[in-house]
Amino acid sequence: MNKFLLAVHVLAAIVAVGPVTVAASMFPPSARKALAEPGDAQALSTVRVLHRICRLYATVGVAVPVFGFATAKNMGVLGDTWLIASIALTALAAVVLAALVLPRQTALMEGIEGMEESIEEGVGGGGQGAAYAGASRVGPRDTARLAMVTGLFNLLWATVTILMIVRPGSTTGA
Repeated sequence: MNKFLLAVHVLAAIVAVGPVTVAASMFPPSARKALAEPGDAQALSTVRVLHRICRLYATVGVAVPVFGFATAKNMGVLGDTWLIASIALTALAAVVLAALVLPRQTALMEGIEGMEESIEEGVGGGGQGAAYAGASRVGPRDTARLAMVTGLFNLLWATVTILMIVRPGSTTGA
């Protein structure tokens, strides 16, 4: 049973956390491109897809700690320091994703969409001033801040992964 639970836990981590870390890392440069090229439908579409991937796989990622706890309980390691540290870092990574990364992605995406709408209205007769009315809401600094918190999220997951592999102080051979 331990091997089954461990396999599901590892597969869930690969399938759920992997796409979130990649898509979240791709989001800031894609948002910068969409900000730099207002009216580029492909850039906006890319930002939307990356945000959707992050939201979806963040939800699927709940399976990782669920199977992790089941595995740890069966292995009798729930009190081990390496596991407690991993649990704390996983919880922190979830908070960073839910409270910082996803809301900032949403704000950037909505700001970019606002720019797109302003440009469409501006073409019809609003002029250049109306075309960039949405630009003041978001900018390159916002993408830089998002890249920073996304990097923190990824660093937390990398640390958890290393702790899960190395398991410092562990006495189990599994």
